[in-house]
Amino acid sequence: VQLQASGGGLVQAGGSLRLSCAASGRTVSLSAVAWFRRAPGKEREFVASVSWRWGSPYYADTVQGRFTISRDNAKNMVYLQINSLIPEDTAVYYCAADLASYWRSTDPTKYRYWGQGTLVTVSS
Repeated sequence: VQLQASGGGLVQAGGSLRLSCAASGRTVSLSAVAWFRRAPGKEREFVASVSWRWGSPYYADTVQGRFTISRDNAKNMVYLQINSLIPEDTAVYYCAADLASYWRSTDPTKYRYWGQGTLVTVSS
């Protein structure tokens, strides 16, 4: 499975962005797709995940209510809509996927496939 993340950029606080993750390869066997982020000087952090089959979302408490994850199986795409951006959202965002992980898994080691990351910078 190959993943390609895109959609990052520079945005003012309060703005919105939609990140995209294009999946290719053995996508029919995916179990879960997730977004993680790594802010400058911080550890990688779970953001959200979605069941590839059912579309059920799961969010980190820190982003609940502002972030929305969704997937389009027909297009092999996963999206992360980010609203009401704050400077603390500044990070490189990565999409990750696995063929067997529980769709609510927040542990990055449970995801075998990773995209290259897309940078989100929020100015105050």
